[in-house]
Amino acid sequence: QLVESGGGLVQPGGSLTLSCETFGLTFVDYDMRWYRQAPGMTRILVGRISPFGSGTDYLESVKGRFTISRDNAKNTMYLQMNNLRPEDTAVYSCNAGGTGYWGQGTQVTVSS
Repeated sequence: QLVESGGGLVQPGGSLTLSCETFGLTFVDYDMRWYRQAPGMTRILVGRISPFGSGTDYLESVKGRFTISRDNAKNTMYLQMNNLRPEDTAVYSCNAGGTGYWGQGTQVTVSS
């Protein structure tokens, strides 16, 4: 089970940190991923982090603004989002290694 938290309403230029806590899986067996789905759009990969955190990669439009990290002792992944833009508005979901393990999603709304 994956449980996201930390979403909300934020003004443009603001920051949010999302968390994805996992239960019942061997966390270090998986690269972990953040996806987002805006209204009327397909879900896209925002970024991912390798099992021990040594490597990350990001969607081009979020590079330099978003940072993915993980705490393997807490079985938790994070998404630090800075300088948020209205186009970042979406439901953000986490996924374990491209498998069928998904969280329920958390809404992020960027609006003044």
